[in-house]
Amino acid sequence: MTTDDSRIARRFAKLKAEGRGGLVTFVTAGDPDMEISAKIIQGLPGAGADLIEIGMPFSDPMADGPAIQAASLRALKAGMSLAKTIELVQGFRKADADTPIILMGYYNPIYIYGVDRFLADAKAAGIDGLIIVDLPPEEDVELCLPALQADVAFIRLATPTTDDKRLPTVLANTSGFVYYVSFTGVTGTKSVDSAHVAQAVDRLRRHTDLPIAVGFGIKTPEQARAIAAVADAAVVGTALVQVIADHTDAAGRATPGLVDAALGFVADLAGGVRNARSAA
Repeated sequence: MTTDDSRIARRFAKLKAEGRGGLVTFVTAGDPDMEISAKIIQGLPGAGADLIEIGMPFSDPMADGPAIQAASLRALKAGMSLAKTIELVQGFRKADADTPIILMGYYNPIYIYGVDRFLADAKAAGIDGLIIVDLPPEEDVELCLPALQADVAFIRLATPTTDDKRLPTVLANTSGFVYYVSFTGVTGTKSVDSAHVAQAVDRLRRHTDLPIAVGFGIKTPEQARAIAAVADAAVVGTALVQVIADHTDAAGRATPGLVDAALGFVADLAGGVRNARSAA
């Protein structure tokens, strides 16, 4: 089972000690190619990311909006795979032993890879947690329970439609943190409502002692600041993936300045997040 000594637990404890919310950034592995993706991921902590979510490219990302769907397609076209995603994390860990890494995506690539093999390889590479959007609690035996036994956190999504009756089921085997999806629908299609989020976070805190990260719809440093003031972390995915897309050519290849643009955007977000509690 995952413990209080995990990288995720240590990072949230550090954030609490510093009196601030964290910044969680999402990028798709291999977008737009393996080399550029590695440079971005390796640069994220220095730019201010406290935790990193890495999307596992998949050909049918049904819960994702157009930007992340396009990122998956760019990565797959460039030859990205789940094995290479694990390699990306191995490379990252050579220079960074502390920043938590969470893989996010769909069950199919893991099923094809083989659950036991995947968990062994993920743990050895330094992967700390999983967010699998298409495995509900009723399917915990497939991956959630084996992940917990392998000491890999299984992070669950809660949404505005997850009522008080459903929440205990959702939270039963959740570890690491709870990811609150700020609105219903696919990623990248709306903007976050911080007043609604504050109420939702209060409700979740009545059901769990786990940290609560909030994602979907956070596009600017100001929005990240507002969320980090009321939650334990703000998650930014689509907006960062769009910066990457904006610096690729018509064939999906990187153009000059892509890495600097992506990390500069993260630095701006981090500046907002780090000032959130003092501003509030």
